Formats: sequence, C-alpha cells, structure tokens
Amino acid sequence: MVSMWPWLAVAAAGAVHGLNPATGWALAAARAPARAGLLRALAPIALGHLASVAMVAAAVPAALQLGVAFHPLLLQGVAAAWLLALGVRHWRARDAGRACAPWARTGVALWSFIAGTAHGAGWMLVPALASVCGADGAARQITASGSMALALAAVGVHLAAMFVTMALVAASARVGTRAARAWLRSRARREAPV
Repeated sequence: MVSMWPWLAVAAAGAVHGLNPATGWALAAARAPARAGLLRALAPIALGHLASVAMVAAAVPAALQLGVAFHPLLLQGVAAAWLLALGVRHWRARDAGRACAPWARTGVALWSFIAGTAHGAGWMLVPALASVCGADGAARQITASGSMALALAAVGVHLAAMFVTMALVAASARVGTRAARAWLRSRARREAPV
C-alpha cells in the first residue's frame, strides 16, 4: 500500500486541477450546447494541460539524469509573457470573434498550455514523480530508462483524474445553471402582472 501513495497523490493533484474553474471548464460549460459538446469543449483544455505537465515531467528526470539545473521561473516567465502578449493582441484586434473562430479549439489548447505553464503546472507533481520513478531503488531515480515511462504514466493518471473531475463539475454546473434559469423564468411568469 505504501507504493500506492505517490499514485494517489498524482491523481489527487489532477482532481484539484479539475476543480479549478480557471482551467476553463466554466466557459466550456457555458458555451456547450449539449452534453457531448461539453466533452468536446473540455478536450482542448485537457490537451493543453497535458502538454504543459508532460513538458515538466519529461524535463525534470532529464535534467536530473544530465546533472543540469532546471529553472522553472524562467519557463514560467516566458509563458506568462507569451500569455500577456496574446491577451493584448486579442484585446486590440478589431474583429476578434471572427478572426479567432476557426482557431477556437487550437487557441483553447494553446491558452491552456501557456496558462498551465505560467502557473507552474506539473511542478506540484515533482515530489510524487520522484517517488514513483524511484520506487525500486536509489540508483533508479536518476539513471533508469524506465523512469521516463513512469513519469509519463503519472502524467496520464493526473490528466485522467483532472478530466473526469472537470467533466463532472462542468456537467453539474451546466445542469444547475439550466435549473436556475428555468426556476427564474417560472417565477417571473408567476409574478408578472396580467
């Protein structure tokens, strides 16, 4: 059971990321016309987050293996500057809605990747990844070729937990919003003067 704790930590971190409305599930729930559309809207968010976390999950073991210092603040600074530049460009665009429409899913995935990298997605997984990748012995932590596969498996567990949580919360928010709208409409009809 002791060896399950790192995997549970990775899944719990994914669930926490899935609960966070800043990941974009709230916007996806608001814009999706149907339940199937909601899952299609969440997919680019999950893919962008996957790319960000996978980058860290691959970079940390590689940096440890090569003995190179990996500076997360540099990567986060570049991602934050990129996110701000894209935001300013979008804000200053004259017809932003039409210009971005064909790129909507790609743009959401890119936004999720940049935002995830800027806020440090993947870094909270580093302690769990170290435990998962070094489960069989001290030398295996850095030198084993299997550690990269285990790190990517941990990213998969993290992403699956995030996506399931995000889908459940977004679907619940969507149902709750529809119920609240229906209740408000029925109340307005009852209170409207005849």
